[in-house]
Amino acid sequence: MFKKILIANRGEIALRVIRTCREMGIKTVAVYSTADQDSLHVRFADEAVCIGPAPSSESYLKMVNIIAAAEITNADAIHPGYGFLSENARFSKLCQDHDIKFIGATPEMINRMGDKANAKSTMIAAGVPCVPGSEGVIEDFETCEKVALETGYPVMLKASAGGGGKGMRAVWKAEDLRDAWDSARHESKAAFGNDDMYMEKLIEEPRHIEIQIVGDAYGKACHLSERDCSVQRRHQKLTEETPSPFMTDELREAMGNAAVAAAEYIKYEGAGTVEFLVDKHRNFYFMEMNTRIQVEHPITEEVVDYDLIREQIMVAAGIPISGKNYFPKLHSIECRINAEDPFAGFRPAPGKITSFHAPGGHGVRLDTHVYAGYTIPPNYDSMIAKLICTAQTREEAINKMKRALDEFIIEGIKTTIPFHRQLMDHPDYVAGNYTTKFMEDFVIEKPV
Repeated sequence: MFKKILIANRGEIALRVIRTCREMGIKTVAVYSTADQDSLHVRFADEAVCIGPAPSSESYLKMVNIIAAAEITNADAIHPGYGFLSENARFSKLCQDHDIKFIGATPEMINRMGDKANAKSTMIAAGVPCVPGSEGVIEDFETCEKVALETGYPVMLKASAGGGGKGMRAVWKAEDLRDAWDSARHESKAAFGNDDMYMEKLIEEPRHIEIQIVGDAYGKACHLSERDCSVQRRHQKLTEETPSPFMTDELREAMGNAAVAAAEYIKYEGAGTVEFLVDKHRNFYFMEMNTRIQVEHPITEEVVDYDLIREQIMVAAGIPISGKNYFPKLHSIECRINAEDPFAGFRPAPGKITSFHAPGGHGVRLDTHVYAGYTIPPNYDSMIAKLICTAQTREEAINKMKRALDEFIIEGIKTTIPFHRQLMDHPDYVAGNYTTKFMEDFVIEKPV
């Protein structure tokens, strides 16, 4: 087992990893930028190293600084959290080269699954259902036209190196294809330095449902059931729940088996998710694989009583998994609390928190790194907390979340707490009747 783990991340996920390490008797090293010197992850780690100024390009993305921090503190492993360098093949390789264990996917695995066109061809070979469309990167516009005709409109153009909704265009008729092709490639080039595109059939009334998987170094994998992540705004998840209200036992078994087959086919090592689009007829199609821990992992932990960070560390240390699949015993919902103004188009709202009261009670979990007096820097993602409520049934979980949101007080900045409180009362959400298009029609009511 590792003696000391450096967490190459910040905020709540860094604190989350530190907590599990402490329970396992493993020393921790926090890294931080000058903007994060007052963050709780810095305070609770055994050691802390400043790795640069506020911009992430000069700190949390600065690989040489992170490796240097690991070496001077004698850390024998690095946990990358999510975001930043968690799915960076070069960083994973750099860790290998310096005899530091990267608690995540190998460089080969990240390269294989990080490119979406390559990932799709791999999944087809593994026998996992995939959305009809191009078999790989589309070479030119003439090929694009041909694939669109063969697939049948509507289609979705996607950036091969994409993420966060960048380089994606829905095309409903042939005469709009050229403009979509040009604009998607331009956006992808600007965002990722890569304008490779691929195409898929546009799934109507889709739900975004992912399967949590864990694989070990011996080729064995298991799944921990699903999370429904369909409530999104601009392809960014707002809230998640498990089990999905759309799921049936038969669909859960089929999707779980497909995810395990995918993980074992590529000999995946670590925690990851296989993400699917599910249409209104409950046909499911592979979308992508995330080779890291997910923001929404706590809801899975709550319904199956399983510490995913601990399992990541155990697998990285060479300990085999049991191979047993896990199924939800309870219902859990997560609301991502962002420093944003929901009444002004979710505009980021960094600043100083003047008052902070965390909700509590049975079945209420709060993952956060902020507190009264903490100043949220403008340099990073706006998520400041994750509120997780777990109960025997979905109805009870929603009611518990309402109560917890009412208790949750953050003053001095704008947050998305009022949005989530309205969401919990929305009749379609309460009925479990939502898709990835849900937010397009959601009207946030400004308080009088």
